[in-house]
Amino acid sequence: MSPPRFSLRRRAQRSVGKTAARVSRYFGNHPLFAGVAGTLVALAMAALTLATLGDGRADAIEHAKENAQNLVSIVSSDLARNVEIDDLSLRSMVDGAQDPVTRTLAPAIRRSVLFDRATTAAYVGGAYVLGADGRVVDSQNTEVDADVSLADREYFVAHQRDAGVGLYFSHPFESRLREGKHSVALSRRINDASGQFAGVALLAIRIEYFQNLVERINNGAQGSVTILMDDGTILARKPFALRAPGSSLAGSSTFRVMVDHDAGSYVAVSQLDGVRRLYAYAHVPGTPLIVVVAPAVDEVLAPWRHRSRLAGVLTLAFGAVFVMVSWLLAFALRGKLRAEAALIRLAATDPLTGLSNRRVLDHRLDEEWRRARRTGQPISALFIDIDHFKQFNDVHGHADGDAALAAVADCISSAVRRSVDVVARYGGEEFAAILPDTSAEGAFAVAETIRGAVQRREVLERADASRVTVSIGCATRVPTQGEQAFDLLAAADRQLYAAKAAGRNRVEAAAGSGRSMARDSQA
Repeated sequence: MSPPRFSLRRRAQRSVGKTAARVSRYFGNHPLFAGVAGTLVALAMAALTLATLGDGRADAIEHAKENAQNLVSIVSSDLARNVEIDDLSLRSMVDGAQDPVTRTLAPAIRRSVLFDRATTAAYVGGAYVLGADGRVVDSQNTEVDADVSLADREYFVAHQRDAGVGLYFSHPFESRLREGKHSVALSRRINDASGQFAGVALLAIRIEYFQNLVERINNGAQGSVTILMDDGTILARKPFALRAPGSSLAGSSTFRVMVDHDAGSYVAVSQLDGVRRLYAYAHVPGTPLIVVVAPAVDEVLAPWRHRSRLAGVLTLAFGAVFVMVSWLLAFALRGKLRAEAALIRLAATDPLTGLSNRRVLDHRLDEEWRRARRTGQPISALFIDIDHFKQFNDVHGHADGDAALAAVADCISSAVRRSVDVVARYGGEEFAAILPDTSAEGAFAVAETIRGAVQRREVLERADASRVTVSIGCATRVPTQGEQAFDLLAAADRQLYAAKAAGRNRVEAAAGSGRSMARDSQA
């Protein structure tokens, strides 16, 4: 009967986890409910506390043990999942490196093939393919010093000596490729066509990943969270100051208990700081890692002791503090949501013109370029520059120059109205527009509409104010293999220079992409 109960328990844990995630997202989006819920929870907890003063020491220890085991399970699952993802990336790198065709590709394409599935998570310091001599053959980072030899690293030697090592998890080391930063390596062997050693596929994992993982665990002021290897080498520990990464617990009596069992819990006094803790641990499947969560026994029993002494006073005090913290959290969350929304708008918008900024333009251009390549539809770009803008600024001043920029931006926005189009201030007096699914003739027509609107626009409502004109370059492409999105903007930029060279206040398009037309700037 135990397997069914275990299965039901696992299902219940997964259900609770999903419910907690949904509740967390809901409260994050509705911050004031956190205050209401906190008040209700405080009242409920006060009632339950007064009704359950008979809770004993054994219940507190058992509850703490279950919590610690759950935290161990969460951390272990995170580690196992990321190692599995990294291993898939390594297998893909090995397959690419062993394919003779890969060596014949251009460097950029070869890197794309080798590292296409390599994870880009923040904790990955780099992905590399090492040759049989231990030097970097290919990497995600093209700036790697190819003269650095890694032939003496343990992961390299292990694969060089034994073809059956498989996935290798190294000890911490100071990276020679990343300015001495502490890392661990996940690696796999690369063979040549005859099955001989030809190098190593390597993912460098930042040691900060493990430390950040344990720092997220709130285990009390005296509690500890540790990730270590099965030979006792510490990868991360909270509190961090007690032992640095790379230190060993091999001689500790508490560690010897963990080596002999896959998972378990026990109470012992730490040899590092003398604190009596409840240790819950588990080996991470498929890795040499052990996760240990150890809350301090004194902290675990503190609520029970306080309930026994001053139950009524503490219940009222805790309820009041909980309500206050809940409402402070609610207001803090509301302020955070507002600040995040404002920051998102600021990060994507040019403050003077209200148009998108260059970052948004680059992102959307890349998206639309890839979509156009899939669909085979044309994509057009306009490069727009205000004529003689420096002279305008010198004559009228920067305040009127800003007004001119805003007026031109308004003219462009009025002409480019589709939701899929992108209009951005590229820099200074330059603007750019991306027009998906737009032919060369259509792009030319939009550009001419913009040019005419700007010419007719009275930027400054003064009798002595001169009109502003723009020059526009158009380019249209149906993306093909090998072309990049930047090529489209570069082509439009060349046409812009052609428009300026031909007298300004005109639209120029690439040959076969439309006509060119000029208008007198004083018209």
